[in-house]
Amino acid sequence: MTVTAATLAVFVPAAMLVAATPGANNLLSLVHGVKAGCGRTMFSLFGRMAAFALLLIAVVTGLGALLAASEVAFRIVKWVGVAYLAYLGLRMWRAPAAESTAGDTAPAKLLRKEFTVAITNPKAILLFTAFIPQFVDTGASATGQLFTLGAFYIVIEFAMATLYALAGSLLRRADGIARHGRLFNRIGGGMMMGASALLATTRKT
Repeated sequence: MTVTAATLAVFVPAAMLVAATPGANNLLSLVHGVKAGCGRTMFSLFGRMAAFALLLIAVVTGLGALLAASEVAFRIVKWVGVAYLAYLGLRMWRAPAAESTAGDTAPAKLLRKEFTVAITNPKAILLFTAFIPQFVDTGASATGQLFTLGAFYIVIEFAMATLYALAGSLLRRADGIARHGRLFNRIGGGMMMGASALLATTRKT
């Protein structure tokens, strides 16, 4: 069964709100936008989308349900993500001013960071195991519906993340960023460590 227009009319606005919410992934895109510009950051977003695609496949094949049911598995993924975000935040906090705009911005490394943060983000896991399934018609086969809704969400996520990348790119052009690179590193690093702390409080619903 395909997803109905009525379902999409409800799902799309809800998905846009979820995707636009500031979080670990969007904060990372903002930081990348400042350091590397919009073009490279948009390329790095394919790392996040690949992670989301893997999570969607996991949900459809049943692994997502297993992860959602297993407290141990959920905790392992959560704390890996918490540690990685804290590591990125600490590195940015300690980086010299020059790295605010000329840091490690190789496209492949930016892409890898996006993938790692997304695949270990408990909120992303809950998105595909709790949020999207709410829009599935339980009276019909769920597989096709999950794939369709998941694909719509990934497209929406990319669009919203691009806005964060664009915002970072605009900040990159501001004289204040160039003159106060160390301050930006401290603010950005502190925000990422804060995101790490927030993820540490994430619980299964």
